[in-house]
Amino acid sequence: MTMTDVAAQTDSNAKAYSVSELAFALKRTLEDSYGFVRLRGELSKVTHHSNGHVYLTIKDEKAAIDGVVWKGSVRNLSIRPEHGLEVVVTGKITTYPQGSRYQIVIETMEAAGIGALLAQLERLKQKLAAEGLFEPSRKRPLPEMPAVVGVITSPTGAVIRDILHRIRDRWPCRVIVWPVVVQGETAAAQVSGAIRGFNAMAPDGPVPRPDVLIVARGGGSVEDLWAFNDEALARTVAEGTIPLISAVGHETDTTLIDFVSDRRAPTPTAAAEMATPVLAELKALVSDLGARMHRCGGRVVEDRRNRIAHADRALKRVPDLVRLAEQRFDIVSGKLGAGLARNAAAHERDLVRVASRLSPLLLQRPQQVQKDRLDRLSVRLEPSVRRRLERLGERLDGLSKLYASVDPDRPLQRGFARVARADGSLVHAGAALAGGEAVAITFGDKVTRQAVIDGDGGSAPPPAPPAPKVKPKPKPEGPAQGDLF
Repeated sequence: MTMTDVAAQTDSNAKAYSVSELAFALKRTLEDSYGFVRLRGELSKVTHHSNGHVYLTIKDEKAAIDGVVWKGSVRNLSIRPEHGLEVVVTGKITTYPQGSRYQIVIETMEAAGIGALLAQLERLKQKLAAEGLFEPSRKRPLPEMPAVVGVITSPTGAVIRDILHRIRDRWPCRVIVWPVVVQGETAAAQVSGAIRGFNAMAPDGPVPRPDVLIVARGGGSVEDLWAFNDEALARTVAEGTIPLISAVGHETDTTLIDFVSDRRAPTPTAAAEMATPVLAELKALVSDLGARMHRCGGRVVEDRRNRIAHADRALKRVPDLVRLAEQRFDIVSGKLGAGLARNAAAHERDLVRVASRLSPLLLQRPQQVQKDRLDRLSVRLEPSVRRRLERLGERLDGLSKLYASVDPDRPLQRGFARVARADGSLVHAGAALAGGEAVAITFGDKVTRQAVIDGDGGSAPPPAPPAPKVKPKPKPEGPAQGDLF
């Protein structure tokens, strides 16, 4: 059935078609009328599906049409479909009944030149590259452990949730979000203002200044991401002092801000991973470093132990060292006799040379002088020495008598006795003794007897027998010496 037949049935008795019948009728009509089409336009929204198919959009300034390249035709294409390419394709027009959309099924594709947007972007990229904004030397390193992370993105999208979730899992830090629109005419100005605002913050202000910035947006077409190709935005990024990570689009999307930023991330989640370390990994690293330190310390101790063992083995060869020294001593001592003989011969020659100048008179004259001097001294010295010896003898006699007078055993020889307690202390008075107390009594013949005090220690002791008469000793010759007793 053709569209003409359908249009002819306008009365109320016409047959009612189902939606499927109408959709497939339209599909057959388009395929019959446009079974072969050659189309020129710019590629956009190119998606390489995991099943091998490629879905894309072909557009110009006023219109756009969806297209698909089936897996069997992809390998026959002369170029790889990419965003912004201007191409010439051939295929047929068909519909997608489930969505009431028409599309072109592409069979061949040829490059027709770089699209207008891509050409404009390429010119701007070359300009900024010539100014040195893309140089690796001007890119700042990212902080290893940031305390504050600034995120510039839309506050309502899934991007900010992914970033916050990833940072929360990896690193406990503060995240400050500057909300902006990420698509449209005002997006570039708002992102530039956010970057300038973060860089203008004081380090000690009420809101902490971020250590690193993330500019993030989800994927989209070239038109959706075009705000991040703005020249003013690129220059703002280059002028900033805070390290910046660009995470605009998916891994295959590339914008101008990616070349100017300090680091490009393929996805917003990857940007969060670049900006923050993993706390668990740092703990594991510290633990590993501690273990390595202990192992190194153990190796140092083991090395010192081995060195001591080597030194100990060397010290065990002391007899060898002594024998070596003995050998050297034997060699030297063997040479000593000849050396002494040569030395004596040399001195003998010297003596012979001076012997003619020597005579006995040279030796006898000083000898006679010394002898005369000695005779004179001996005449004066003898009386002085004799007198000194006499004085010293008299002094010695006096000291001997004094020693005899203070001898504690001398009174015992005249009939006295020495009484001592058990602890060795002397008893000076009988009243000091207690009844039953043991004492030691020493007599003049050096005999000591033990006794026990009877009754009251204060009573008078029994009378001692008369002491035998001691024959007086003859008085020594010399000057009289007093007696202490």
